[in-house]
Amino acid sequence: MFGRECWCWDNYNDTDDHYPVEPQKFSLPSPLPKWPQGKGFATGRICLGEIEVVQITKFKKIWGCSPSFGKSNCFSFYKPDEIPQGFSSLGHYCQPDGEHLTGYVLAAKDLSVNHNPKDNVQDSSSKLPALQKPLSYTLIWSSDSQYNGSGYIWMPNAPVGYKSMGFVASVEPNEPDPDEVRCVRADLTAKCEACEMMFSSDSIFPRDQFQVWKTRPCKRGMLCKGVSVGTFFCSTTFSFGDELDNIACLKNLDSSLHAMPNLEQIHALIKHYGPTVYLHPDEIYLPSSVPWFFINGALLYEDGRNSGTAIDSKGSNLPAGGENDGEYWLDLPNKDDANRTNVKCGNIESAELYVHVKPALGGTFTDIAMWIFCPFNGPATLKIGLLSFALNKVGEHVGDWEHYTLRISNFSGELSSVYFSEHSGGEWLDACNLEFIAGNKSVVYASRNGHASFPHAGCYLQGSTKLGVGVRNDCARSKYHVDSSSKYQIIAAEYLGEGVVSEPPWLQYMREWGPTIIYDGRSEVEKIIKHLPFFMRFSVESLIELFPTELYGEAGPTGPKEKDNWLGDERW
Repeated sequence: MFGRECWCWDNYNDTDDHYPVEPQKFSLPSPLPKWPQGKGFATGRICLGEIEVVQITKFKKIWGCSPSFGKSNCFSFYKPDEIPQGFSSLGHYCQPDGEHLTGYVLAAKDLSVNHNPKDNVQDSSSKLPALQKPLSYTLIWSSDSQYNGSGYIWMPNAPVGYKSMGFVASVEPNEPDPDEVRCVRADLTAKCEACEMMFSSDSIFPRDQFQVWKTRPCKRGMLCKGVSVGTFFCSTTFSFGDELDNIACLKNLDSSLHAMPNLEQIHALIKHYGPTVYLHPDEIYLPSSVPWFFINGALLYEDGRNSGTAIDSKGSNLPAGGENDGEYWLDLPNKDDANRTNVKCGNIESAELYVHVKPALGGTFTDIAMWIFCPFNGPATLKIGLLSFALNKVGEHVGDWEHYTLRISNFSGELSSVYFSEHSGGEWLDACNLEFIAGNKSVVYASRNGHASFPHAGCYLQGSTKLGVGVRNDCARSKYHVDSSSKYQIIAAEYLGEGVVSEPPWLQYMREWGPTIIYDGRSEVEKIIKHLPFFMRFSVESLIELFPTELYGEAGPTGPKEKDNWLGDERW
């Protein structure tokens, strides 16, 4: 029993040959191609230094739950299945019911057992095996049900100098077998954190409180070494933001990043997975290539000077390096230039995606960030209840950079998820939830005027969805689209080494791609309120608080390399 809710637990003994039909692993619409030859990409195994890991995506259900009443989600615990000989499980897996199995857990093999300890005299800990059995288990939580049996969650107690990687589920009150999982030597691990709650009992009784979370490395980005194990974290007392001391993730100590794709493999991945970007049928401000923007009259301005300077097609005369100090910015052609309106509206024929390829999660995944440039970001449309109001100027700015990111498993070359950048944030979407258009190529929708990325057609509200008040992001298919599998340019892949990918000069421009604009937001809001029915009217102050702050002023956006997710992880 969970407090006031009644739960039924379905348990399955490991020795039972009659497992129920399990959720199927998600498969992409089309088979994977044979990738070009390389070193360690898509070989099924990745060396992290003293351990080698494989990605397990097949599972056997141990037990699961379903509420007898109430609105709580159902979820199940699984143990990894078909682990290759010589490898050991690091923990069990959990996910909500009613979904394809999209996750994984890593299994590890100790490569240090054949090493001569004299080879590692600089670190006494390296004389110890990389993997060890737990000393015992601590019962974290259990459920006794009068309906379908019992379930137990155990934490492995690691030997001194080792860390547990995850928890173990069972249907027996006795401690699990020490052979069930392995603990990892502490110097081969990194700190992890809880990132997404899969389940909470929401009980009013402390003894019945129970939460299950997904985990991820605390430090993430293309220079970070943390490797996600895929296991879950659970607790009866955890609060979001607390550091996880009792479990850890792995650390990739192989600096060669041998599992990352080479340049030929990158091109193959983009051609196989590259999404088609659809703009709205009513879109006025279309994307263009960066060279088209420059040669059609874009100007470079310097603080203290009234006139702008023409920019060559490669951006070679832009100030390179440094930081965004406000000394320089770009702008459209002068107002008396007949080409100003044409540049403002872009040129979709020249548009292409600018690709940054980087390691993710310690080099066990590859992130392919695809950036699209629009010369102009159009005005916003506000939604208040069933009414919509197109604004005149608010939301406009010159130079709009947006992106989405493909995350590829370096174990198999399979598309794992796609990140959709949505203004100041975004979300990862598993491949099973994408809209595919041809083979394994998905669709990305760019919102009208703002060009933020979304996975499906529709209206997305930026503001208060509860009140139905905010900025509209309208997405739909149209004749305006860019196929990123063919129209792209790789602009950076630092891990390949110097000179393998030539970065364009404009990428080194770290200042603003448009002038700073301050809007009279209060005046716009007052006009809107006058048109609202009496029963829907807000005060000016309360309405302003509901809208994104960028509506009332917009510093010129910076280019891709100045964004925090160039080196770091996406915002999620």
